[in-house]
Amino acid sequence: MQGRADVAQITFEPPIAKELRVFLIISTCAVSIQYATKIHMIRRRAFLTTLAVTAVPAAPAAALAAPPAVPVHSCADWGARPPAGLIEVVNRKPQRILIHHSTSPNLDDQSIGRAYEHARWIQNVHMDQNGWVDSGQHFSNSRGGIVVEGRHGSLAALESGTSMVAGAHCPGQNDVAIGIENEGLYMDISPPVTQWESLVAFCAHLCFRYGIPTSEIFGHRDFTVTQCPGDALYALLPRLRSEVTALFR
Repeated sequence: MQGRADVAQITFEPPIAKELRVFLIISTCAVSIQYATKIHMIRRRAFLTTLAVTAVPAAPAAALAAPPAVPVHSCADWGARPPAGLIEVVNRKPQRILIHHSTSPNLDDQSIGRAYEHARWIQNVHMDQNGWVDSGQHFSNSRGGIVVEGRHGSLAALESGTSMVAGAHCPGQNDVAIGIENEGLYMDISPPVTQWESLVAFCAHLCFRYGIPTSEIFGHRDFTVTQCPGDALYALLPRLRSEVTALFR
Protein backbone atom coordinates (compact mmCIF):
# COMPACT_ATOMS: atom_id res chain seq x y z
CA MET A 1 0.00 0.00 0.00
CA GLN A 2 1.46 3.34 -1.07
CA GLY A 3 0.03 6.85 -1.19
CA ARG A 4 -0.51 10.02 0.76
CA ALA A 5 -2.01 9.51 4.20
CA ASP A 6 -1.93 10.93 7.70
CA VAL A 7 -3.22 7.74 9.37
CA ALA A 8 -3.00 4.15 8.21
CA GLN A 9 -5.53 1.61 9.47
CA ILE A 10 -4.84 -2.05 8.95
CA THR A 11 -7.60 -4.68 9.10
CA PHE A 12 -6.68 -8.32 9.60
CA GLU A 13 -7.95 -11.63 10.98
CA PRO A 14 -6.87 -12.15 14.64
CA PRO A 15 -5.65 -15.78 14.30
CA ILE A 16 -2.93 -14.62 11.89
CA ALA A 17 -1.83 -11.66 13.95
CA LYS A 18 1.07 -13.52 15.50
CA GLU A 19 2.36 -14.37 12.02
CA LEU A 20 1.97 -10.86 10.61
CA ARG A 21 5.06 -8.73 10.32
CA VAL A 22 4.41 -5.11 9.32
CA PHE A 23 7.13 -2.68 8.41
CA LEU A 24 6.26 1.02 8.16
CA ILE A 25 8.56 3.21 6.11
CA ILE A 26 7.35 6.74 6.77
CA SER A 27 8.28 9.79 4.72
CA THR A 28 6.64 13.23 4.73
CA CYS A 29 3.98 12.15 2.31
CA ALA A 30 3.91 8.36 2.05
CA VAL A 31 3.56 5.20 4.05
CA SER A 32 4.85 1.98 2.53
CA ILE A 33 3.72 -1.27 4.04
CA GLN A 34 5.26 -4.62 3.38
CA TYR A 35 3.89 -7.74 4.93
CA ALA A 36 4.52 -11.46 5.09
CA THR A 37 2.37 -14.20 6.53
CA LYS A 38 2.10 -17.95 6.63
CA ILE A 39 -0.91 -18.81 4.50
CA HIS A 40 -1.72 -22.03 6.36
CA MET A 41 -2.51 -20.04 9.51
CA ILE A 42 -5.28 -18.01 7.82
CA ARG A 43 -8.63 -19.13 9.17
CA ARG A 44 -11.60 -18.69 6.90
CA ARG A 45 -14.08 -18.45 9.72
CA ALA A 46 -12.33 -15.84 11.86
CA PHE A 47 -14.07 -12.54 12.37
CA LEU A 48 -12.41 -9.28 11.29
CA THR A 49 -11.06 -6.76 13.74
CA THR A 50 -8.78 -3.73 13.50
CA LEU A 51 -5.29 -3.06 14.72
CA ALA A 52 -6.52 -0.38 17.11
CA VAL A 53 -9.38 -2.36 18.70
CA THR A 54 -9.32 -5.07 21.40
CA ALA A 55 -12.48 -7.10 21.97
CA VAL A 56 -14.43 -6.85 25.21
CA PRO A 57 -13.44 -7.35 27.95
CA ALA A 58 -10.48 -5.03 27.48
CA ALA A 59 -10.84 -3.30 30.85
CA PRO A 60 -9.20 -4.72 33.97
CA ALA A 61 -11.21 -7.52 35.55
CA ALA A 62 -11.97 -5.36 38.60
CA ALA A 63 -13.92 -2.93 36.39
CA LEU A 64 -16.18 -5.62 34.94
CA ALA A 65 -19.30 -7.21 36.37
CA ALA A 66 -18.52 -10.78 37.35
CA PRO A 67 -20.18 -13.43 35.14
CA PRO A 68 -22.06 -16.29 36.84
CA ALA A 69 -19.81 -18.56 38.88
CA VAL A 70 -19.02 -22.00 37.43
CA PRO A 71 -18.36 -24.89 39.82
CA VAL A 72 -15.14 -26.76 39.00
CA HIS A 73 -14.58 -30.27 40.33
CA SER A 74 -11.03 -30.82 41.55
CA CYS A 75 -8.60 -33.61 40.73
CA ALA A 76 -9.34 -35.05 44.17
CA ASP A 77 -13.07 -35.14 43.34
CA TRP A 78 -12.62 -37.42 40.33
CA GLY A 79 -9.86 -39.54 41.81
CA ALA A 80 -6.91 -38.39 39.75
CA ARG A 81 -3.62 -40.23 39.92
CA PRO A 82 -0.76 -38.25 41.42
CA PRO A 83 1.49 -36.56 38.84
CA ALA A 84 4.48 -38.57 37.67
CA GLY A 85 6.75 -35.55 37.96
CA LEU A 86 6.96 -31.89 38.80
CA ILE A 87 4.13 -29.60 37.67
CA GLU A 88 5.60 -26.23 36.72
CA VAL A 89 3.86 -23.16 38.14
CA VAL A 90 4.04 -20.13 35.84
CA ASN A 91 3.91 -16.92 37.85
CA ARG A 92 2.01 -14.84 35.32
CA LYS A 93 -1.47 -14.74 33.88
CA PRO A 94 -2.32 -16.73 30.74
CA GLN A 95 -2.83 -14.75 27.56
CA ARG A 96 -5.54 -16.81 25.88
CA ILE A 97 -7.83 -19.84 25.95
CA LEU A 98 -7.52 -22.80 23.56
CA ILE A 99 -10.53 -25.01 22.80
CA HIS A 100 -10.02 -28.76 22.26
CA HIS A 101 -12.14 -31.86 21.77
CA SER A 102 -11.12 -35.16 23.35
CA THR A 103 -12.26 -37.35 20.38
CA SER A 104 -14.00 -39.67 22.84
CA PRO A 105 -17.36 -41.24 21.87
CA ASN A 106 -20.35 -38.90 21.85
CA LEU A 107 -22.22 -40.68 24.61
CA ASP A 108 -25.68 -39.73 25.88
CA ASP A 109 -24.58 -40.18 29.50
CA GLN A 110 -24.34 -36.68 30.96
CA SER A 111 -23.91 -37.72 34.59
CA ILE A 112 -21.20 -36.54 36.95
CA GLY A 113 -19.98 -40.12 37.07
CA ARG A 114 -19.36 -40.04 33.33
CA ALA A 115 -17.54 -36.69 33.65
CA TYR A 116 -15.21 -38.23 36.23
CA GLU A 117 -14.71 -41.36 34.11
CA HIS A 118 -13.81 -39.20 31.12
CA ALA A 119 -11.28 -37.23 33.18
CA ARG A 120 -9.62 -40.46 34.33
CA TRP A 121 -9.54 -41.78 30.75
CA ILE A 122 -7.78 -38.64 29.50
CA GLN A 123 -5.24 -38.77 32.32
CA ASN A 124 -4.47 -42.43 31.64
CA VAL A 125 -3.96 -41.77 27.93
CA HIS A 126 -1.77 -38.74 28.54
CA MET A 127 0.37 -40.40 31.19
CA ASP A 128 0.55 -44.00 29.95
CA GLN A 129 0.55 -43.50 26.17
CA ASN A 130 1.96 -40.00 25.73
CA GLY A 131 4.41 -40.26 28.61
CA TRP A 132 3.36 -36.95 30.16
CA VAL A 133 3.54 -36.23 33.89
CA ASP A 134 -0.22 -35.59 34.14
CA SER A 135 -3.27 -34.67 32.06
CA GLY A 136 -2.19 -32.25 29.35
CA GLN A 137 -5.19 -29.91 29.50
CA HIS A 138 -5.95 -27.58 32.37
CA PHE A 139 -9.67 -28.29 32.49
CA SER A 140 -12.24 -30.63 30.91
CA ASN A 141 -15.87 -29.96 30.06
CA SER A 142 -18.14 -33.00 29.88
CA ARG A 143 -21.09 -33.50 27.53
CA GLY A 144 -23.23 -32.97 30.59
CA GLY A 145 -21.68 -29.54 31.17
CA ILE A 146 -19.61 -30.57 34.17
CA VAL A 147 -16.25 -28.81 34.40
CA VAL A 148 -13.38 -30.66 36.07
CA GLU A 149 -9.78 -29.79 36.79
CA GLY A 150 -7.40 -31.57 34.44
CA ARG A 151 -3.78 -30.96 35.33
CA HIS A 152 -3.03 -30.76 39.04
CA GLY A 153 -2.71 -27.21 40.31
CA SER A 154 -4.87 -25.65 37.57
CA LEU A 155 -7.79 -24.91 39.88
CA ALA A 156 -5.66 -23.34 42.63
CA ALA A 157 -3.92 -21.17 40.02
CA LEU A 158 -7.27 -20.07 38.59
CA GLU A 159 -8.55 -19.16 42.04
CA SER A 160 -5.44 -17.02 42.59
CA GLY A 161 -6.09 -15.16 39.34
CA THR A 162 -2.37 -14.41 38.99
CA SER A 163 -0.71 -17.64 37.86
CA MET A 164 -1.17 -20.81 35.85
CA VAL A 165 0.47 -24.20 35.59
CA ALA A 166 2.27 -25.24 32.42
CA GLY A 167 0.18 -27.75 30.49
CA ALA A 168 0.83 -30.12 27.61
CA HIS A 169 -2.02 -29.37 25.21
CA CYS A 170 -0.43 -27.38 22.36
CA PRO A 171 3.21 -26.81 21.34
CA GLY A 172 4.27 -23.23 22.00
CA GLN A 173 1.14 -22.45 24.00
CA ASN A 174 1.47 -24.60 27.11
CA ASP A 175 2.67 -21.83 29.40
CA VAL A 176 0.63 -18.97 27.92
CA ALA A 177 -2.78 -20.53 27.18
CA ILE A 178 -5.41 -22.36 29.22
CA GLY A 179 -6.48 -25.57 27.48
CA ILE A 180 -10.08 -26.77 27.77
CA GLU A 181 -10.78 -30.35 26.66
CA ASN A 182 -14.39 -30.87 25.60
CA GLU A 183 -15.64 -34.44 25.86
CA GLY A 184 -16.63 -35.78 22.44
CA LEU A 185 -15.76 -35.77 18.74
CA TYR A 186 -16.95 -32.67 16.90
CA MET A 187 -15.94 -33.03 13.29
CA ASP A 188 -19.49 -33.30 11.95
CA ILE A 189 -21.79 -32.57 14.89
CA SER A 190 -21.95 -29.76 17.44
CA PRO A 191 -21.72 -30.18 21.21
CA PRO A 192 -24.98 -30.72 23.11
CA VAL A 193 -26.64 -27.64 24.62
CA THR A 194 -25.59 -28.49 28.17
CA GLN A 195 -21.94 -28.70 27.17
CA TRP A 196 -22.10 -25.56 25.04
CA GLU A 197 -23.66 -23.46 27.78
CA SER A 198 -21.06 -24.70 30.25
CA LEU A 199 -18.26 -23.86 27.84
CA VAL A 200 -19.56 -20.32 27.38
CA ALA A 201 -19.92 -19.78 31.13
CA PHE A 202 -16.53 -21.25 31.97
CA CYS A 203 -14.71 -19.25 29.29
CA ALA A 204 -16.34 -16.11 30.72
CA HIS A 205 -15.16 -17.11 34.19
CA LEU A 206 -11.61 -17.60 32.91
CA CYS A 207 -11.67 -14.26 31.09
CA PHE A 208 -12.90 -12.52 34.23
CA ARG A 209 -10.45 -14.14 36.65
CA TYR A 210 -7.42 -13.65 34.41
CA GLY A 211 -8.39 -10.52 32.47
CA ILE A 212 -8.21 -12.39 29.15
CA PRO A 213 -9.83 -10.52 26.22
CA THR A 214 -12.64 -12.54 24.66
CA SER A 215 -10.89 -12.07 21.31
CA GLU A 216 -8.20 -14.40 22.67
CA ILE A 217 -10.38 -17.53 22.56
CA PHE A 218 -9.00 -19.80 19.84
CA GLY A 219 -9.05 -23.37 18.65
CA HIS A 220 -6.17 -25.84 18.95
CA ARG A 221 -5.75 -25.80 15.16
CA ASP A 222 -5.02 -22.07 15.16
CA PHE A 223 -1.55 -22.80 16.58
CA THR A 224 -0.56 -26.16 15.16
CA VAL A 225 -1.51 -28.60 12.40
CA THR A 226 -4.40 -30.66 13.80
CA GLN A 227 -8.10 -31.30 13.24
CA CYS A 228 -8.82 -30.37 16.86
CA PRO A 229 -11.31 -29.14 18.05
CA GLY A 230 -13.20 -30.60 15.08
CA ASP A 231 -14.72 -28.75 12.13
CA ALA A 232 -18.13 -28.33 13.74
CA LEU A 233 -16.85 -26.96 17.05
CA TYR A 234 -14.23 -24.78 15.36
CA ALA A 235 -16.94 -23.19 13.22
CA LEU A 236 -18.70 -22.17 16.45
CA LEU A 237 -15.77 -20.21 17.87
CA PRO A 238 -16.96 -16.79 16.59
CA ARG A 239 -20.28 -17.50 18.32
CA LEU A 240 -18.42 -18.57 21.45
CA ARG A 241 -16.50 -15.28 21.57
CA SER A 242 -19.71 -13.34 21.04
CA GLU A 243 -21.69 -15.19 23.73
CA VAL A 244 -18.84 -14.92 26.24
CA THR A 245 -18.60 -11.18 25.57
CA ALA A 246 -22.36 -10.82 26.10
CA LEU A 247 -22.04 -12.15 29.64
CA PHE A 248 -20.06 -9.02 30.58
CA ARG A 249 -22.76 -6.59 29.45
